[in-house]
Amino acid sequence: MAEKSCNLLITGANRGLGLEMVKQLAEKPIPNRKIFACCRDPSAPKAQSLQELAKKHPGVIHVIRLDVNDLSSIQESAKKVGSIVGKDGLNLLVNNAAMATYDNTETAKLKDLQDTFNTNVVGTMMVTKEFLPYLREGAKSSGKAGMSCCKAAVINISTILASISQAPEIISLFPVLALSYRISKAGLNMMTVCQAQEFKEDGILFALLHPGWVRTDMGGPDVSITVQSCAYQSTTLHQVI
Repeated sequence: MAEKSCNLLITGANRGLGLEMVKQLAEKPIPNRKIFACCRDPSAPKAQSLQELAKKHPGVIHVIRLDVNDLSSIQESAKKVGSIVGKDGLNLLVNNAAMATYDNTETAKLKDLQDTFNTNVVGTMMVTKEFLPYLREGAKSSGKAGMSCCKAAVINISTILASISQAPEIISLFPVLALSYRISKAGLNMMTVCQAQEFKEDGILFALLHPGWVRTDMGGPDVSITVQSCAYQSTTLHQVI
């Protein structure tokens, strides 16, 4: 009997941590895997590296248009992915797409606040909602007990900057406040905890990951953690959780 397919989806997959996760997952010896690499505009120059990677792994990497700030885009991508995975469903959804503004109470602009919250919280929630039927299918068809990333899981990429208990200490170490980003990621954390309880009976695992301060377009160049080392730790979870 052929081994069941393993279907994975990553948002914000055209650069940084998302792109590196796609790369490392494509290289792992995972049988019958399909990786849905999602980004806002697959035809844009910023998605060129992703398109080249997909050409190296035909039939494994599927580049999908998905704009987390556009509900119709999310719904269209869910239908497309659903038509490919069929009854096998989706085993792993990584909500990686995010944005950050470096502001404080006095410098924050209304549009930046709205855009950050819409991307990091509302967009993530709507992606999870639209792909939920396929996650349920993945959980049912896996034949596995308990919860795991090999069964059905949602991994939301968060940050220690959103920690309320550690906020004073962290702010003293990193004076760039990024208030909008911190607030939105704190909202993401609460949402994830609530969803973990909401979909517990469905056998869907919900988890938060703090990748660290990573050398990306968002994190900046003067950072010690590379996307390669960070993605290695993140993708290893697919095998151990």
